[in-house]
Amino acid sequence: MPRQPLDRRLHTLSPASLPGDAGAETIAAELVGLLHSNAPTEDFAARLTTLEALPDALTQKNSLIELVRMAMGLRNRLEQHEQRERGLLAVIESAQDLAGRLDRSELLNAIVTRARDLLRAHLCWLTIYDAEVGEFKVVVAEGAIAARTGKMTAKRTLGVAGIVMSTRLPFATPDYLHDNRFAHDSVLDDIFRDEGVAALVGAPLIWDNNVIGLLFVADRYHRTHTAVNVSILSTLATHAAIAINNAKAFADARSALEKADQARTELEQHARDVQGAVEAHERLTLLLAKGASLAELCQSIAQLLEGSIVVLDESHHVIARATASGYDGIASDAYEPYGPHSAALTQALRDSRRAGRSTIAYKTQGEICRTIAVIGGGGILGAILLFRREDMRDTSIRTFERSSSIIGIVLLSQERMEASKHRDVSEFLQSLISPRQSEPTLTPDRAERFGLDISQPLTLMLVELIQQEPSFLARRLRAIFTHPALVVDEVDGVLAFVCSTAHVPYLRETFDDFARQELGDAYRGVLSRPAQSAAEMPALYTSLRRALSVVGRLGMRARIVGQNELALYSVLFETQDRTSLNTFLDASIGAIIRHDNKRGSALATTLLAYFDHAQNATVTASHLGIHVNTMRQRLTSVEELIGQWSDTGRALEIHVALRLWYIGVATIMPT
Repeated sequence: MPRQPLDRRLHTLSPASLPGDAGAETIAAELVGLLHSNAPTEDFAARLTTLEALPDALTQKNSLIELVRMAMGLRNRLEQHEQRERGLLAVIESAQDLAGRLDRSELLNAIVTRARDLLRAHLCWLTIYDAEVGEFKVVVAEGAIAARTGKMTAKRTLGVAGIVMSTRLPFATPDYLHDNRFAHDSVLDDIFRDEGVAALVGAPLIWDNNVIGLLFVADRYHRTHTAVNVSILSTLATHAAIAINNAKAFADARSALEKADQARTELEQHARDVQGAVEAHERLTLLLAKGASLAELCQSIAQLLEGSIVVLDESHHVIARATASGYDGIASDAYEPYGPHSAALTQALRDSRRAGRSTIAYKTQGEICRTIAVIGGGGILGAILLFRREDMRDTSIRTFERSSSIIGIVLLSQERMEASKHRDVSEFLQSLISPRQSEPTLTPDRAERFGLDISQPLTLMLVELIQQEPSFLARRLRAIFTHPALVVDEVDGVLAFVCSTAHVPYLRETFDDFARQELGDAYRGVLSRPAQSAAEMPALYTSLRRALSVVGRLGMRARIVGQNELALYSVLFETQDRTSLNTFLDASIGAIIRHDNKRGSALATTLLAYFDHAQNATVTASHLGIHVNTMRQRLTSVEELIGQWSDTGRALEIHVALRLWYIGVATIMPT
């Protein structure tokens, strides 16, 4: 008969069929077979139950039961060895995995995932110790339900963290919330209640004899972890500390390498910048040595600095500008001497003069305006503006600042040339208008050097400035008046213009444009009648000075009056003050002016036209475009206002007063 399996034979044992010693050996062999086949514990337990049910009278019962129990003990030890072997393999695999991770964030997540998987826990988190605040802060959490779990902080003296920190050993509790072996943190207790935490195990991450963090696993039921589990968690925490330190060391090394690369790159860039600055300086110096113009230098600087260059004189007016090819900025074209950024520019130039460096003045339309004062000859020559989309590196800024020296040399040279030319102009004008002319000094050849033909009629214009400095303005006007047959300079505190009479329209038009933009109403002037020869100029100058004095006493502003208009008044009023003139005008025609101002009538202009047309009512009415009866009515109204005025002496007095009123003193009449 075939041999029955051991479990069937054990279930069919009876006192009559119990084998002898040979049977016991057979049962032992069968138990070894179960051990060899790694049968489950339940199979051994079933066999033990069957043997214990046999009658106690059987002599083999106790020995068989002991045999099965020994087999079960051996089975348990084998299972423990297998569990330890699996744990050891898992730890080794984890160590290998962690050792290969150098990214800190990825590494921390891998540690938490490994710990949770190895201990088959519900949740796991890792904290890092912040020595500045004395707290452990959660950096990674897995398996959490409550949002606050991933943001926990633990004091180093409270909870499991306090025990682990003080002992530097792992600590486990099957029921955290009811464990009184440590001081509880009420905030953490609330979080653990929300999370449903019961069992908890914590292990320290130790590096260089310091606790750098804690690794926790927790379950939502009461669980007692075996020594093997705690050992695995501790080993994993040790590996984690090493891996974290390695990751930090790698990050530090990588950061150091990046800094070294950056330093090398910056050094190379600096070397290139220095070389570029040297080449730029050599280029500008070579241009200066070749006698390049200011415009050429500006274009070269703009090209070097890849922006727009504007050169200003000491009054912030543009004297040169240039833009690099390919640069599309528009801020330089929008610059105005007294525009919206004038205050910022003035302050920046003040700072530049004090520090000796360039500075950013303002930003507009997406461009930066950097400026530096140009100093030379012991004074301020002007300024340079650089417009760019973005600011420059330090070496390029130095190049810009060095360019101010080059520009300063050019401006100083131009100033000296201008001064030399000014001396020539000044000497020429003095010789032209001086009462003691000497023929050797004033020759046609000398006048021709300034574009004047003294054999042709000449015209003189004197302009008195109310606020501006005439010598400075004369320099600006010489740059504006480009016509060759015109000379301008400051003479005895006023601006003197001499030109061919044929070019008077150009003189008036150009000066009017300049005065409207630069002077406002802060000037007054007199234009002479043509002088047929240079010999007439001294007397003409004296006459114009007398007329200019009268214009000032009359209170005129923002006007250039013809000499012929003021001839009579220059003689009559050149010694009178302003009060005397007002008294004369008020006594003569004050009533008429007040009537016109009050009624909106035109009696004053009607009476002046009547005098200008030889007191002919018909001709005057035709000139004014009114009926002759209207003309007579107006004359009657005039007589009612100022009394009888038809006699020759009174008529001349009123005519002179009206003429003064007409040429510009109406605004000073009493009301």
